[in-house]
Amino acid sequence: MKKAHKILLIVLIVVTALAITGKIVISNIEKNLDGLTELEMEQIDLTQASDGTYFGSYDAFPISAEVKVEVLNNKIDKIEIIKHDNGQGGDAESIVKDIIERQSLDVDTVSGATYSSIVILKAVEDALVK
Repeated sequence: MKKAHKILLIVLIVVTALAITGKIVISNIEKNLDGLTELEMEQIDLTQASDGTYFGSYDAFPISAEVKVEVLNNKIDKIEIIKHDNGQGGDAESIVKDIIERQSLDVDTVSGATYSSIVILKAVEDALVK
């Protein structure tokens, strides 16, 4: 009987520790993602952008993006998403079309993929601000 109680106590302690750790991790992820909506986008002056290929990245765990931005004649000519760890935000990749059309980072985020949209925008910003 005592051995069964010890095993039960150990299992209870392990399960409790895992639950607490999980709660802390989830809380930190939520805080990290909620902070994305507060970020400001820098205004990009494309008249100062030289023709070329620029690389940028942005990471807001658990979402990250790496992009390649091609500038031609002071315009964003092409944006390639090299890597996008997105959870459920895969639809956000369509935002690159809007960036190219408007020649600006001042575009609406993709509904249902807001956090991934912001991460992609920040990666493009990183490429063009360097």
